[in-house]
Amino acid sequence: MKLKKTQRGFALAEFKDKYGAVCSIQKSSLATDDCIWLGVDDADPQVMDNKGKWKKVKLPKDTICNTRMHLTRKQVKKLLPLLELFVETGELTED
Repeated sequence: MKLKKTQRGFALAEFKDKYGAVCSIQKSSLATDDCIWLGVDDADPQVMDNKGKWKKVKLPKDTICNTRMHLTRKQVKKLLPLLELFVETGELTED
């Protein structure tokens, strides 16, 4: 991942997930806490039709779908052990 800056000067890295969805990690502009934004950039809502095929859903023009997590440093710290275990073992538990 290559870090770049947003128009407002915040660090941003974009990447794709296993299925090719564009994702990002970005330093938040929140003034009261150190936070990051992490997740998929586009919700890409879909519904299964009566033939079992996924179809895109057209949403009203002013619809917003929040897809990125707004995480504090404390929350990231709690996630790190699970992420590290997954990197090492491919699992989220040690059993």
